[in-house]
Amino acid sequence: MTLLPAPGAASGEPGTESAPPRVELRGVSKRFGPTAALSDVSMDLRAGEIHALVGENGAGKSTLVKILAGVHVPDAGTILLDGTPTQITDPMSARAHRVAVVHQEPRLFPDLSVAENVFLASPPRGRLGAISWREMRRAAAALFAQLDVRLDVSAPVRGLSMADQQLIEIAKALSMDARVLILDEPTASLSAHEVERLFTIVRRTRDSGVAILFVSHRLDEVFALSDRATVFRDGRHVITAVTRDLTPSDLIRHMVGRAVTLFPKGQAAIGDVLLEVRGLTRAGEFRDVSFTVRAGEILGLSGLVGAGRTEIARVLFGIAQPTAGEICLDGRPVHFATPSTALGAGIAYVPEDRHQDGLIMDFSIADNVTLPILPRLFPRLFVRRSTERTLARSYTDQLRVRTTGVDQLVQALSGGNQQKVVIAKWLATRPRVLILDEPTRGVDIGAKVEVHRIMSDLAASGLGIILISSELPEILAMSDRILVLHEGRVTAEIARGDATEERIMFAATGQVEPPDAPLPTGLAFAQIASPPASSEASDVR
Repeated sequence: MTLLPAPGAASGEPGTESAPPRVELRGVSKRFGPTAALSDVSMDLRAGEIHALVGENGAGKSTLVKILAGVHVPDAGTILLDGTPTQITDPMSARAHRVAVVHQEPRLFPDLSVAENVFLASPPRGRLGAISWREMRRAAAALFAQLDVRLDVSAPVRGLSMADQQLIEIAKALSMDARVLILDEPTASLSAHEVERLFTIVRRTRDSGVAILFVSHRLDEVFALSDRATVFRDGRHVITAVTRDLTPSDLIRHMVGRAVTLFPKGQAAIGDVLLEVRGLTRAGEFRDVSFTVRAGEILGLSGLVGAGRTEIARVLFGIAQPTAGEICLDGRPVHFATPSTALGAGIAYVPEDRHQDGLIMDFSIADNVTLPILPRLFPRLFVRRSTERTLARSYTDQLRVRTTGVDQLVQALSGGNQQKVVIAKWLATRPRVLILDEPTRGVDIGAKVEVHRIMSDLAASGLGIILISSELPEILAMSDRILVLHEGRVTAEIARGDATEERIMFAATGQVEPPDAPLPTGLAFAQIASPPASSEASDVR
């Protein structure tokens, strides 16, 4: 794909007004049974433009993406490509019209190589029509060089990190010379450096004349990247405006239709030390990590992808074993050979990937919530469904899970409600220390506010919480203390009142902090939270 600006293409501005939009939707509607996913939606995407699409879960964003990708066919309305009415009936016709989608969750074949995954749909061929494996590897290497990514294109995908898998998905889209590129939460698993690197590629792609639809829950990214923004609410188009004419408060008000309190961090009494880690090491992942977690405290773990945050959490929960160091609970050394022993000691872990590690998607809410505590609930191995439902209902009510009932399958819930079920599942174990690994990844603003409220309430009830997050506003606003890691080592411990984005980012990149240092990354974070030194939440009205 050509990434240099095309002659006459816009540079950083929407496409010319005289040309028809690259994509235009007129009165598009889609129903699933009694549910109206989209109702009479009209909007357009222009060549040489990055157009952000935002809204809460269930607003219709995913349905629109799937219509453009050919997964769903609209019940009513018209789609025009470059002014011509077009029917996109399946994913193959979407590809034929050069519409590419980068999904939030990578969709790769783990046993195929990186290069094979990139060119799976259209492998380069030689003189006699046979696949040219050498040309495939060369072309894949060239794509990753443009992305400034170092990957062995001959290696299998299995075992690669979520960040690397997402970059492979982006390379797949770039390989098909798309004229419409849809990015559906593409940065959910990327570090700040990887996000900025991706944004550089996206801007170059825009400048070559491609129309880009950018779907994201991260408002800082919307303002850093997009030229225009559209808000959906309850399946309807609310507003489209030039991004620079909006504020985060404007977007949130249009998204939720009401005033909300961002980052509702309440006051909690900080008690005695619950968990102490001394010199914890796991060879090849992290080394000499020491910290404490007190009752009522939220300890933030910050750092770039690969810094060792999740690896520390896995050791604390008994999934992996340390090679050195000590873990103490209530001042007594403990050893967790398995997650069940950690669970029995009062440690609970909400993992980063709720689909793979946090939930059984084709089980009901009640089955998922009670799964870790079945031996406690039913020691004689006789399961009472009424008991399961009652317990699950008490937690889902407490966490305000939107559901038709606890017998509903988890896979039918929105991402934010699925995340609440994961939290409910581990709260049912009555933990003393709760580890939250990227708890708001891939959920909308309304769900984020709810998860943050739950987090604050749990701390106020006396739990010790370890918060792992790649979102600096979240870490700054919700943490009482922040531990920053770089390449497996602790580089800073910062009190809430002293924490700034600059201090965290310098420590996360392993740099010695100069006075009044600027951010070491080009990604500007929107100031949508109150200063961390203040205990007051930010009201959006």
